[in-house]
Amino acid sequence: MKSAQQYINEVRAEIDEISVENLHTLLSQTELILIDVREHEEFIAGHILGAVNFPRGVLENKLCDHPAVSHHCDSSLALDDLSQRNIYLICRSGGRSALAARSLENMGHSSVLSVAGGMIAWEKSQFPTVI
Repeated sequence: MKSAQQYINEVRAEIDEISVENLHTLLSQTELILIDVREHEEFIAGHILGAVNFPRGVLENKLCDHPAVSHHCDSSLALDDLSQRNIYLICRSGGRSALAARSLENMGHSSVLSVAGGMIAWEKSQFPTVI
């Protein structure tokens, strides 16, 4: 048996992560797909501007509802290949986003990054949040 933390650590070793500093830089340069996988109550208490809230429990079913992703879900409407766009995932500490990244990779998305340290690291770095 593994503890949840042991499993998360194993997953983190196998997925791509991005630091909050690098995410902050990217957010100032380009529009990107940022999904906050925390529960709605956590999200409304403070989140990154532009993030879309799809809690971890519904992410796989809701991904095609994301405005930057939806046209990729219908092959007759697809304008470009979603696999070429990075999807950034964030949660409170980086655990749920790591598991979510693994799940989306298992669904065939090849450019998924979990934000290391999550919102805790974001807020510790004093980057802006909105309520």
